[in-house]
Amino acid sequence: MIKIAFVGDVVGTPGRRVLRQLLPTWRRSAAIDCVVVNGENAAGGIGLTPALAEELFFAGADAITTGNHVWKKPEIKRLLDEDHRVFRPANYPGPAPGRGFGTIGSGEQSISIMNLEGRIFMRPLDCPFAVADRLLAETTGKIVIVDFHAEASSEKAALAYYLDGRVTAVLGTHTHVPTADQRILPKGTAFVTDVGMTGPIESVIGMEIDQSIERFRTQRPGSFQVAGGQAKIDLVVIAVDTRSGSAKSIERVLLAETLA
Repeated sequence: MIKIAFVGDVVGTPGRRVLRQLLPTWRRSAAIDCVVVNGENAAGGIGLTPALAEELFFAGADAITTGNHVWKKPEIKRLLDEDHRVFRPANYPGPAPGRGFGTIGSGEQSISIMNLEGRIFMRPLDCPFAVADRLLAETTGKIVIVDFHAEASSEKAALAYYLDGRVTAVLGTHTHVPTADQRILPKGTAFVTDVGMTGPIESVIGMEIDQSIERFRTQRPGSFQVAGGQAKIDLVVIAVDTRSGSAKSIERVLLAETLA
């Protein structure tokens, strides 16, 4: 049995700060074997850079997944091509930098990571169901963790049931709001609609409150800034049977920093 932690979307400086402060000690105390972090909002709330990816690895990430904001920083393209630990959604059409599926670790701790993006209320990408079928046909690995970066809860649940018994976990990201529906599906796949967010607590999904209210009230575009103050980490921990690759449990964990 091994334990895999998946950390919800890291948002800006507060998210990176709380990750550095709390993740290493918690990981040791919880005896976590692998940590996967969604880092697509690490750069000022939108995108990821090579330097910030290194910061996430230093904080304890073994792999970094992304989502629809992966392309916001042009310098990420080189990192996607060169670092096998950083993933972008696999269902972007045509040739694209980097990879959306790969393996980290070795032996019993060999873990395949699949990054997919939803299509409901998002870009019309290639079908995530068909892409998942193709990628699973190319691997013999038993442990497969899927980061499904999607808006619609129905699409996330549908993909989870579609992959039930074929992957270890389908973990929803993107909405920054943790859901309370974590469970093991009938055929042994762990699922949660959304892991949540790593970032400022007093915020609107990580962004400054007054700016967010103004945009909703006026319907006029404006800039967003990451909120300040106390930050938290939303994550899930999955206990995995290495012989079968099936999940035995999934638990939500909340870690929050204390500011002086």
